[in-house]
Amino acid sequence: MSQLAVRELTVADIKPLLNYWYTATPEYLVSMGADINFLPKRKDFEASLKKQLETDYPLKQAYAIIWLIDGEAIGHCNVNKIDFGNEAHMHLHIWKPDLRKKGMGAELVKMSVPYFFKNLELKKIICEPYSKNIAPNKTLAKAGFTFIKNYITTPGALNFEQVVSRWEVFK
Repeated sequence: MSQLAVRELTVADIKPLLNYWYTATPEYLVSMGADINFLPKRKDFEASLKKQLETDYPLKQAYAIIWLIDGEAIGHCNVNKIDFGNEAHMHLHIWKPDLRKKGMGAELVKMSVPYFFKNLELKKIICEPYSKNIAPNKTLAKAGFTFIKNYITTPGALNFEQVVSRWEVFK
């Protein structure tokens, strides 16, 4: 059986994380509610990830946890829209297509959430996946998040307007 683990983002994780985004097909991005045309220039995205590593927790604008299977990085869970001491918005990504929809996401989310609560002193984590993207919605339910509602929004800088499913979990 595979060993799951999580840890904070390191410099060594930046290249594979960027490769996930910049090698994704337009169809895959649309399936998760993102638009390839909204991706920032790779060097700008890289700079923002490096800045994340250098910024103290109370000042972070984004914060990522790397997902591992048997010591190998296979994805990440990150938060942005951080209101330190209050709430943040979470996102889930498995980089390797052959590892998606295998049922491990819920356990990885459960392992990641304590980092966000502790290090960012959060009271609530919100996750709003594209309602048509079934995998993260099932994952959040299994991970103990509460479904709040479906509604139309543009959830982030990489997204088009869409119906999202709002999920929340409290400390």
